[in-house]
Amino acid sequence: MSHEHVSNIGRIWKVFGILSAVTVVEVILGILKPDALHMNNFMGMNLLNWIFYALTVYKAYYIVYAFMHMEGEKSTLRSAVVFPLIFLILYLLFILLTEGDYIYEVFKNSTIKWNF
Repeated sequence: MSHEHVSNIGRIWKVFGILSAVTVVEVILGILKPDALHMNNFMGMNLLNWIFYALTVYKAYYIVYAFMHMEGEKSTLRSAVVFPLIFLILYLLFILLTEGDYIYEVFKNSTIKWNF
């Protein structure tokens, strides 16, 4: 029984290209900071930050999809691996934003001074 060697060079370049393109978009948005996105708020945070979070979650999903070889698995297994991680990331984001906003408001509106 012989096994054929299958080259994955095309797949590697595709993954590299997608992750690089998303990173380049993030860097360009971070440098330019378009006023249309930076000065408009949605749910207590500007739209530019929401775009950064969405692109970061997409990259995390794609890394799991590509490097953990999830593309060959059934959709139920992919969902069982990825959905809890996305939920936990979003939950952590919610906690950080809520607590950060609370701490900011406490320091902004009280006699306690910023000492750090």
